[in-house]
Amino acid sequence: MRLSSLFVIIGTFVAAAVLCWIVAGFSVTVIEDNSRADVRNALDMEGMTWVEVDTDGLQVFLAGTAPTEASRFGALSVAGRVVDAARVLDQMLVEDAADITPPHFSVEILRNDSGLSLIGLVPAEMDREAFLARVRSAAGEAEVTDLLESADYPMPDRWEIAMDYAVRALGKLPRAKISADANRVAITTMADSVEEKLTLEKELSRRTPPGIKLSIDVSAPRPVITPFTLRFLIEDDRPHFDACSADTEEARARILAAAREVGLTGGVDCVIGLGVPTPQWGRAGALAIKALGRLGAGSVTFADADVSLIAAQGTPESLFDDVVGALDSDLPDVFALHAVLPPPPDDSAPVTPEFVATLSPEGLVQLRGRLGSDRLRQMVDSFAKARFRSDAVYTKARVVEGLPEDWPVRVLTGLEAMSFLAHGAVTVTPDTLTVSGQTGRKDASAQIAGLLAEKLGEAERFDISVTYDEKLDPNSGIPTPEECIELIAKAQVGRKLTFDPGEADVVGESAAILDDIADILNSCGDIPVEIAGYTDSQGREVMNQQLSQARANAVLEALRMRRVITGNLTAVGHGEADPIADNATEAGREANRRIEFRLIEPETEEEGEPGVESAGEAAQEGDGEAAEGEGASDEQD
Repeated sequence: MRLSSLFVIIGTFVAAAVLCWIVAGFSVTVIEDNSRADVRNALDMEGMTWVEVDTDGLQVFLAGTAPTEASRFGALSVAGRVVDAARVLDQMLVEDAADITPPHFSVEILRNDSGLSLIGLVPAEMDREAFLARVRSAAGEAEVTDLLESADYPMPDRWEIAMDYAVRALGKLPRAKISADANRVAITTMADSVEEKLTLEKELSRRTPPGIKLSIDVSAPRPVITPFTLRFLIEDDRPHFDACSADTEEARARILAAAREVGLTGGVDCVIGLGVPTPQWGRAGALAIKALGRLGAGSVTFADADVSLIAAQGTPESLFDDVVGALDSDLPDVFALHAVLPPPPDDSAPVTPEFVATLSPEGLVQLRGRLGSDRLRQMVDSFAKARFRSDAVYTKARVVEGLPEDWPVRVLTGLEAMSFLAHGAVTVTPDTLTVSGQTGRKDASAQIAGLLAEKLGEAERFDISVTYDEKLDPNSGIPTPEECIELIAKAQVGRKLTFDPGEADVVGESAAILDDIADILNSCGDIPVEIAGYTDSQGREVMNQQLSQARANAVLEALRMRRVITGNLTAVGHGEADPIADNATEAGREANRRIEFRLIEPETEEEGEPGVESAGEAAQEGDGEAAEGEGASDEQD
């Protein structure tokens, strides 16, 4: 073979190899570009813009910092759907957990008769065992099921304060759902009565820690109203309710709408309760109120299914007949209407007999007027002494003849109605019974109206003019915890709890001071108070601390003996710490030997120690005098 032919063959193979190399390189570039573009587009569509995509031949590299491990795995899955998963190489990092937004920590406490359950997510750094111990203590004998999860994230501000309040609230609630986080506590529970509901709401609200939002939903059983009463009057162009009862929200709205239609203004407390004689109560009440509005004056009274409509004196007979006839036709069949049109006044009529009972703000009762017999006089006197204080009743009623047969019932019913008042009067005549005065019970007018309708009959005339005064309400006016500490401070101004030298027995005028402090604490309810004992600096420090603790314990025990509930009182001896005067002088040492009452505030992270407000500090700021209670003439320990 010639040499030239050999070169031609070799050249052909070389040219073919070069061409294949060029084509392969071009194909790889095209595959790289397409793979990178396709994976990039797929990741962008999933919102994973943090991923960086690169290629090297058939391999696809994913880089970048994933916000979570789940996001990293999601990016690998998206890329694996575009190209073969074996070609995807993971070079991604996961963001540091410390930089991730912490989860929402919250606890839900569920308590019922069968036990107590804890559900939620809490910080890992929380003292979980101490929290569970407090919950078990508040739960008593109930079984506690711990379903809490924990996460290693910083504890939110006010978390411990919120948990402390939730556990304290739990101790007062045998059946409840308490949801708590660092900013809010929501309580859902039940009460056995409306009065207990109001007391519970007030007690929970007044102890809410600062910075914590509180939501309270306390349900109470509907009261049983007997007789089921509604009484509406128009007097001197002024419509008003003496009593308002309804069986449903819809019935209440219907009754109030009819009352406003005839001129009623302002708010009305219409009680929703049990015992309604018919589901058509709301319709019947609205019809009767509108009928009275057409008459212009008078009263309408419902006592169960009996309806009494009394027109004002001087109402035209034609108008009265038209209104009563229409109302009688419109009322549901279950109701019985009794309508009265009083006769015109007769100036020649004889003097009307009356009986008057008055109750003074001091609780003194005076009975005057007319009674039908000595036996009735004795009965009325005994009844009044049973309803009020026996030493507060003064009877000067006289015995006369010719009184109505129902006079004893009217008089005794009037006295029973007066027992709903804080002070006021009851006037009994043959035609009407009038109750007037002030009360600390919101439902007094409704209770009186129901009583009079039941005892006297729905057709009888009675007038009720009773005003609610919040100052007379035993459930109002309870001082705040801060006000309680101030009251204790004022009780000690100019006086001092004293002890024998080196002893822990309370002596001198201390008994009277402790009596006053006990009265204050009993009126304040359940508030956390520290009884802090201090000594001067004379003697050994350890002995001074022990002596101050013994004296604080003695004060605590003295209060317990005075029937003060001491569950939230803590006795702490501080020894010679925190002097308020110079220990180099006798006067200074005397000042430093003291007992202080402090309000225990929930611990906060910023403060590191429980925040307290001492009675001494309160008095110094308010009155310029220290509220000291402990001191001995000598503290040589």
